Amino acid sequence: MANKVTDNELIERVKNGEKSAYDLLVLKYQQRVVNLVSRFVRNHSDALDVTQEAFIKAYRALPNFRGDSAFYTWLYRIAVNTAKNQLAVQSRRPKISDYDVSDIEQIEGNTALKDEATPESLLLKDELQATVLKAIEDLPEDLKTAIMLREIEGLSYEEIACVMECPIGTVRSRIFRARESIDKKMSPLLQN
Repeated sequence: MANKVTDNELIERVKNGEKSAYDLLVLKYQQRVVNLVSRFVRNHSDALDVTQEAFIKAYRALPNFRGDSAFYTWLYRIAVNTAKNQLAVQSRRPKISDYDVSDIEQIEGNTALKDEATPESLLLKDELQATVLKAIEDLPEDLKTAIMLREIEGLSYEEIACVMECPIGTVRSRIFRARESIDKKMSPLLQN
C-alpha cells in the first residue's frame, strides 16, 4: 500500500461488502488487542481466543459503528468487555494455581530486568515485578481496567473514558486510587 488508508476508509470498504478490508484492521490492531486482553486473561491461549472473539464481535457490530470515537477505542471497549466475560466464566471454574511464572516473562520490557549483573538485584526486581502484577491483579475491576489502559496501553484519559463509558473525572479518580493501592503494596519492598 503506497498511501496510508485510514481506519474510517477501511470501515467504509467493509460496510460496502469488501471483507478483506477488515483483515487490514485486524492486522493493524491484533497485537495491541492481544496485549490488552493478556492483562485480564493470564493464559496466553485463552487471551488469543478472547482476542479472536473480540474481533469477530467487532466485525459483526461494524454496521452499527457510528464513528463517534476512534475505531481502536471502540474495538478496545469490545475487547475489554469480552475479556471480562471470559473472567466471569473462569471464576465459575475451580482455580488450579494462583500465579503462572511464565506470565512474568511475557511482560513488555522484561529484557531490561535481565541486564543487571548481581543475583540480588535480579531477585529484587523479580520480586518488585511480581508484587506490581499481584497488586494490579488484586485491584477491583474498574481500577484494574483504568490503570492498565493508561499505563500499559498508553491511552489518554479521554480514550479511557470512552472505553469505560464514564466521565473523565471518574477515570482520573480510578487511576489515582489504583496507583495509590499499588504504591501501598510496593512500599515495604522499597524501604531499604
